[in-house]
Amino acid sequence: MWFKHLHLYRLHDNSPGTPEALEEALAAYAFRPVNALEAKRSGWTAPAGRGSNRLVHEIQGHRLITLCRQERLLPNSVVKEVLEERAAEREAEQGYPPRRREKQALKEQIIEELLPQAFTRTTRVDLWWDTSRRLIGVHCASRKRAEDVLDLLRQSLGSLKVTPLAVAIPPVRTMTNWLHDATARPDTLLLGDQVELRAGKGDEGVLRARQVDLDSDEILAALTAGRQASRLALTLEEQVSLVLHEDLTLKSLRFADAIIDEAQDSDDDGDPILRMETEFALMTHVLSNAIEQLIDWLGGEADFTPATS
Repeated sequence: MWFKHLHLYRLHDNSPGTPEALEEALAAYAFRPVNALEAKRSGWTAPAGRGSNRLVHEIQGHRLITLCRQERLLPNSVVKEVLEERAAEREAEQGYPPRRREKQALKEQIIEELLPQAFTRTTRVDLWWDTSRRLIGVHCASRKRAEDVLDLLRQSLGSLKVTPLAVAIPPVRTMTNWLHDATARPDTLLLGDQVELRAGKGDEGVLRARQVDLDSDEILAALTAGRQASRLALTLEEQVSLVLHEDLTLKSLRFADAIIDEAQDSDDDGDPILRMETEFALMTHVLSNAIEQLIDWLGGEADFTPATS
């Protein structure tokens, strides 16, 4: 249940609606496996897995929903190889190579033939909805995948006005300042051992360092040369460590042992759903506080200006 990566969005709709209404809206787009001729399909599934049919779990205003995506694995190299064989056969029959349109038709025919034989891969993406703070976090590594999840949620609800979370001061500036000046760091923030330094004027490439002392002379020299921090490993209030990216994506999330132990020591009577909800409640409590703290340290949230038509 513990999130590893998180893409954050500000929700601009005023009312979150009821959990029951959300459950009904998601049910209309529930996941079903791909059929023999489908390349991929997405839909909502139970966050607790096969032992449950609930599509929405809400604990103290924090909602958990899960998208399931299934796709058939048909490598382009396989299609290309068969296409070349068929094109050669067609050329031998008619005395000249197939034209572009004919070759495209052959390709589509090959895909239709091979698709039912292809293996399927199934992935799940969790979405956390903090209704009181009007914040949405999507648990995945890719921004594109996060947007896909939000697109399906928007389709399910009819509308969903969200924008990527943004702050008033560019995170690059603040992270660089934390690295350059130890006195500028908040009292409850500790630097980790990872950094990505973007090239300054006259420099080339990106400098990435792991398992290093971020207060070392080498890092200071790179900053003095004009490099800026585009990613930085942090620990907040000794409860969660993460790598903060310049677009406010949180990567490599790791929760303190005390938080994990609290979840493991909870009385769930061996109920996997109750265990999941306990972990979710503890995790979101830590994440909510951490995100609020980060927003404050980064100059507060940026003003949202609605797009004009």
